[in-house]
Amino acid sequence: MKRTLLLPLAIGALLAASALYLTYRLSGAHPDHSTLYGNVDIREATLSFRVGGRIRQLHVDEGAIIHRGELLAELDSAPLLTALHSADAAVAAADARLQLLQQGYRHEDQAQASANVSAARAALTEAQRQLTRLQNLTPRGATTQSDLDAARARHDQASAQLAVAQANLQKLQAGYQTQEVAEAAAKLRQANASQAAAQLALDDARLLAPSDGVLLTRAVEVGEMVQAGTPVFTLSLTRPVWIRAYVPEPELGRFATGTRVQVWSDSRPQQPYAGTVGFVSPSAEFTPKSVETTDLRTALVYRLRIHIDDADDTLRQGMPVTIRLAP
Repeated sequence: MKRTLLLPLAIGALLAASALYLTYRLSGAHPDHSTLYGNVDIREATLSFRVGGRIRQLHVDEGAIIHRGELLAELDSAPLLTALHSADAAVAAADARLQLLQQGYRHEDQAQASANVSAARAALTEAQRQLTRLQNLTPRGATTQSDLDAARARHDQASAQLAVAQANLQKLQAGYQTQEVAEAAAKLRQANASQAAAQLALDDARLLAPSDGVLLTRAVEVGEMVQAGTPVFTLSLTRPVWIRAYVPEPELGRFATGTRVQVWSDSRPQQPYAGTVGFVSPSAEFTPKSVETTDLRTALVYRLRIHIDDADDTLRQGMPVTIRLAP
């Protein structure tokens, strides 16, 4: 009888204990604040020249604190400067050619052409007079047929010379053709583009820091020849500081974009950092191995990016952190 009574009591006690344990596991150590775990994002940039050349000077070394816009290295600029001077000369020549075509022919050329027309007209008048005289003498036998033919040829030649002179004068007075001016304008634009490319190449001979950071590696030495895109430095970006974390689907609604959070690190356990959820991945993924546990091994999570508002130098890349909702 006693055993019959003890068995239900034992089962009830076991169920109660299981319910309490499950409640504890679901609520967690912080029942009022969801807790996530993540790491400070590792953000690095490989820096290189956009043009090739010989390394003339390196201004920084590994471990240096870098500020955005700081000059890091320079190439020998002599070949690039020569190319720029050549491009400048091409622009000047193309511009002068365009101005010449736009202004038309010189007044002196037009005056010379007008004089040529007058001379050709006078020559034609004289040739016409001679031809008429010989035509009148021919019936009386006072001249030969050969003389008449020669006079007629001189008349025709003078007439043709007058037509050429008049056409040349008309051309000078009308100016250059529209197509010629358009071609010269196009060549000027092409020269300007070449000049801009040469100036850009010269500017690219100076390697500037794209962001604040710490120089991790230097891959070249002074005097080396490098191609465009050859790695020169590796820069660890220190600002802004981002936290990468993963939130399970049941907690997703509590970590929407813009949510304020607190970030705790082992190096500053008494004072959390202030952060804001800046990005929530639109797609789920399996729990990464870095945060994988037996319970979460097959769970789907969403990646978060958290911006740290008050980051300092003690918050280093790769450092593990704990994230909780701000009270």
